[in-house]
Amino acid sequence: MAPTSFNADVVPQAPEDPLFGLMAAFRRDEDPKKVDLGIGAYRDDNAKPWVLPVVKKADEILRSDPNLNHEYLPIAGLADFTTASQKLILGADSPAIKEKRVASLQTISGTGAVHLGALFLAKFYRTNSQRTAYFSDPTWVNHFQIFKNVHLDYLTYPYFSAKTRGLDFEGMVNTIRNAAEGSIIVLHACAHNPTGVDPTQEQWKEICKVMQEKKHFPFFDCAYQGFASGDLAKDAWAVRYFIDQGFELCIAQSYAKNFGLYGERAGCFHFVTSAASDAETTVTRIASQLAILQRSEISNPPAYGARIASTVLNNKELFAEWEADLRTMSGRIIEMRKALRSKLEELGTPGTWNHITDQIGMFSYTGLSEAQVLKIRSDSHVYMTKNGRISMAGLNTHNVDYFAHAVDKVVRESQ
Repeated sequence: MAPTSFNADVVPQAPEDPLFGLMAAFRRDEDPKKVDLGIGAYRDDNAKPWVLPVVKKADEILRSDPNLNHEYLPIAGLADFTTASQKLILGADSPAIKEKRVASLQTISGTGAVHLGALFLAKFYRTNSQRTAYFSDPTWVNHFQIFKNVHLDYLTYPYFSAKTRGLDFEGMVNTIRNAAEGSIIVLHACAHNPTGVDPTQEQWKEICKVMQEKKHFPFFDCAYQGFASGDLAKDAWAVRYFIDQGFELCIAQSYAKNFGLYGERAGCFHFVTSAASDAETTVTRIASQLAILQRSEISNPPAYGARIASTVLNNKELFAEWEADLRTMSGRIIEMRKALRSKLEELGTPGTWNHITDQIGMFSYTGLSEAQVLKIRSDSHVYMTKNGRISMAGLNTHNVDYFAHAVDKVVRESQ
């Protein structure tokens, strides 16, 4: 047999994905008190997956539709879905929609939207200097691999302050100000992953102003609209403000969290051109190139998740029910934040814990060190990522006290 050319020097063993490795370790643990705080998916008060009631209704509508089939969607996806997605993120009265300067394609959830946008920018975005994308430090870990795979250089801007456990606003703005003109700045629209720390509206305005001065290109990643605060418009405020200020930008939109459609991979990518007399022609050209990229990678997107979301987004009564479901999910997470902070302060756990309730969305950066995280895992069978990030959705009324005591113990032992 001829020796393979794919030896270890050519194809080294890749490291295990840390998050999926953490999930596997949790599943192997047989301790009855084990707690999973690594999972990035909503859980109810019994730590069970929650199918949104409105999704069940949409499911029934689709199942009962005699015209339902499993034919291919167009390359750009389900038109009713992409049109509704535009209105959801940009606002139904958005000038960008009215002026027909938005190109939208259905994608393989938010990951596929980020990838399609990065691929498009790698091929077509031109600046006077070397093209560089800037990610927050820290950011969703997959951002790095996606941009690396399409051969776009990247750097980071300061974001999380370990001292205050809040936003390093000064560091963020200064780095953006000093970045080469025309850099791509990747921004989390709301519920920053992994820290749960968001800029205030006044801070967003300052970030926008600096980016205008440096002619930077905004790339918004929006994975939690409505899931963060329970208010769809509030969670989309930054995106809409940047468009109002005249930016050309793109948006990656996910329906995994806010519809609970994790495995259905329903997402959307939007490219918004700036207002101009030829804006409609420009966006048509952009859409044609995005379609070619999409065709070469997935041919066309999966239908079922988009059909569920579209059924809800385009029905007034179901939409109102969905908003109620969003308030249920965001409200439970807010209550868990309050309960955890209250318990830690009641125990007199060393340090300050206001950051638990100051942060928003699914994740919280606890401030625990890697050593403390590993100690909690070995002693108390609590699983979280090594950087101390926890999924607040993994907490419930049955385990929040247990987790608080575990944190209290490890913090005191580290003193």
